[in-house]
Amino acid sequence: MRAGKSSIAVVAALTAALALLVPVTPSAREPETPAARDARMAWWREARFGMFIHWGLYAVPAGEYKGQRAKDIGEWIMSWANIPRADYEKFADQFNPVKFDAARWVAIAKNAGMKYIVITSKHHEGFAMFDSAVSHYDIVERTPFGKDPMAALAVEAKKAGLKFAFYYSIMDWHHPSQYVDAPGKDRTAGNRKTEIIPDQKAAYIAYMKAQLKELVSKYDPAVLWFDGEWMDWWKEEDGQDLYTYVRGLKPDIIINNRVGTGRKGMEGLSRTDREYAGDFGTPEQQIPANGMKGVDWESCMTMNDTWGFKSYDTNWKSAETIVRNLIDIASKGGNYLLNVGPTADGEIPPASVERLAAVGRWMSVNGEAIYGTTASPFAEQLSFGRATQKKGRLYVHVFEWPSNGTLTLPSWGTTPRKAWLLSTKAAVPLKADASGVTLTLPPHAPDSIASVVAIE
Repeated sequence: MRAGKSSIAVVAALTAALALLVPVTPSAREPETPAARDARMAWWREARFGMFIHWGLYAVPAGEYKGQRAKDIGEWIMSWANIPRADYEKFADQFNPVKFDAARWVAIAKNAGMKYIVITSKHHEGFAMFDSAVSHYDIVERTPFGKDPMAALAVEAKKAGLKFAFYYSIMDWHHPSQYVDAPGKDRTAGNRKTEIIPDQKAAYIAYMKAQLKELVSKYDPAVLWFDGEWMDWWKEEDGQDLYTYVRGLKPDIIINNRVGTGRKGMEGLSRTDREYAGDFGTPEQQIPANGMKGVDWESCMTMNDTWGFKSYDTNWKSAETIVRNLIDIASKGGNYLLNVGPTADGEIPPASVERLAAVGRWMSVNGEAIYGTTASPFAEQLSFGRATQKKGRLYVHVFEWPSNGTLTLPSWGTTPRKAWLLSTKAAVPLKADASGVTLTLPPHAPDSIASVVAIE
């Protein structure tokens, strides 16, 4: 299938066969106890910081098609440019990431202080970035590269002690079961109005399950991060079924709330009118003002304005913004999944690498105040920064260093014994009374981004 020939007919035949082989309804699972859930979620709650990677054929056009630049995010180019499937497949012939270095990618994440990696195994474009026996539309068969980067990343992540995970799109613009249901529209391209062809839903679900079984059995991911669940034809019952199926393949795997229909838009919270599938909420490009008490959640955010690579998007967040986002999220009890969009050559953009290195320098000193922490004990956010806590310690992250040398904290129901600067270990004098705690700080901040005072 390395030639320019379309793979749609092949995919259709494979899908029809899979419908007979993969059970649509898995066996029921025993209800999970709270203790068992806590054990399953423990590493994820400890991690607090992960790398998101959006990488696919969309890196080839890099946001531009026939002289037009995308106003939308880079990985949606098949949709906004209304590119026919056969034409979009030609990007596979140009996809040859000869500069890809799995060890370097993992090292960039680890040095930034990240504890896990989530990468796109298949985005809405339908192209498998792994060696899939289920579909010929994959990186090994259809590109000059001819190798499986997911296998290499899984190995390197394990060596480095990082958890490895996959993003997987439920919506699929390339699969023959789906089309744009609008009169006069080209039904061969992706679009937000993607519909399922009548009587093809069961076959497509079987196709997804077969690919997910490949991902779990071959690469042993710690998380499956679903997306593209907002189409009318995908129902909560489908999400419940898919959740149960994947947990049946690997009982300790963690699955986000986009597997079903419980997500409330970009806010990422799950609706509360019934029980919905998924283990954690997924706020996108935002941080909940007050967190999500009693709920596991993870804010996914870009470093610039796109997820997939766009050559002309240079609106980069500063290292300061990224670090303070991480602190803000941890102070509200959440995880931060920060995205990079590699090029078609296989490189993470230098601007991303530079910022991640700066974040890593901060984390190497202050990571104790992020990893394994829980939300701030204060009813309101601190005006000068944020707070996290862990095992009898409060960590005060100071964004605005006081000109008068003192900081006053409200009482949080305990009596502090001592305080010190996390970066220098220098003692910080404190005075506590019924109204709160006053800290006497040195004249200058140890860190211009955020200085941490630990209080025992």
